[in-house]
Amino acid sequence: SMNAFGLIQIGLILSCTTIISSLQCNHLPLQQRKVIENSLRLLDKMGKKFPQQCLREKMSFRFPTQVLQPRQKETVGAAIEEIFQHIFYIFSKNLTLAAWDRTALDEFQNGLYLQIEQLEACIIKKHTHYRWSKEASRLKLKKYFQKIDCFLKDKQHDLCSWEISRAEMRRCLQLIDKVTRKL
Repeated sequence: SMNAFGLIQIGLILSCTTIISSLQCNHLPLQQRKVIENSLRLLDKMGKKFPQQCLREKMSFRFPTQVLQPRQKETVGAAIEEIFQHIFYIFSKNLTLAAWDRTALDEFQNGLYLQIEQLEACIIKKHTHYRWSKEASRLKLKKYFQKIDCFLKDKQHDLCSWEISRAEMRRCLQLIDKVTRKL
């Protein structure tokens, strides 16, 4: 878990990076790909192979792929930022029964957090945030992540529910990766 000091440190790093960020906004898709690659690597490192005993509990959450279809790069960026925020939120609580490597989990969360900040800085500059927030896409995403959240709650955040969610987040990030490569 993140302690206050860690967050202050991140805060300091971020205030220095906002100045650089205007330059980095142009390289955002590339940077995003790195973050996603890294996140996928960390998701794998966090846990072992998917446990056999969890196979029969598999759930289909159906990620709303249409949210990643808009023609404008910025709207896709806003969607991705939203997805990262949801993932960050899901992996930030009730993890006691998840048999995961804590360091990998923390690194995973930190990477997402920094990328959310970066995306926010770039998207706000382009004022597309406002349009995106009224879109139906946003609700679709919310519903999707709510399903995962409810699933975890129903299963009282047991080991299998976490493993299934981890596998789902992997699929979700792979989809984003596919999309960003096309942008």
